[in-house]
Amino acid sequence: MEAFIQSLAEFIARHAAWAGLVLGVVTLLESLVLIGAFIPATALMVVAGGLIAAGVLDPLQVVLWCVAGAIVGDAVSFELGRRLGPRALRHPMFRGHRRKVARTRLFNRRYGSASIFIGRFFGPLRAFVPLVAGLLQMRRRTFQVANALSAAVWVLAILAPGYFAAKGLAELEALGEAHLLTIGAITVTGLVIIGVVAREILRRRAAPPRPVVLAEPRS
Repeated sequence: MEAFIQSLAEFIARHAAWAGLVLGVVTLLESLVLIGAFIPATALMVVAGGLIAAGVLDPLQVVLWCVAGAIVGDAVSFELGRRLGPRALRHPMFRGHRRKVARTRLFNRRYGSASIFIGRFFGPLRAFVPLVAGLLQMRRRTFQVANALSAAVWVLAILAPGYFAAKGLAELEALGEAHLLTIGAITVTGLVIIGVVAREILRRRAAPPRPVVLAEPRS
């Protein structure tokens, strides 16, 4: 899987014009029920965030394609659930996922339309939330509004770590060796102080309590 991610990352780095389309397709597949568990879209999008920070990829193109892919993928799973109906839960293809489906049904019933938004960020159930929403016959308009909003927020949230990590490294390189040594010395000093304070607190907590001496009664 790591080799696959690396190959895709190298491809989008060399062919920036195709990066948005490739990421959009990967995001779409990752959003499909059952298939999504085998698609490493999240890891690839973190890499894409770093390439955006480096100026290799166009941020608008990547964001638009990824949001579109996430919306379409969840919409397909939702429509599949509406078409199949509750009887689909007895299908053999869900036999190994009954626990996830049951948890997702409770999740959907408890949070309603908010489950679409929350489920986008909840890895174990993400691919099943749209399907179960369809099985429970959620209104299409309600689902699609939550689907579009959650997709936009999710894409930005997944791209952000790679973007800010790359920006941070670039800024560290620009500081120069003297500044890095100063920051390193300050960091080490702070860690030493924290360690000493933590050790003292633990030592005091571990010390046995002092015996209470009762005053002798006066005659």
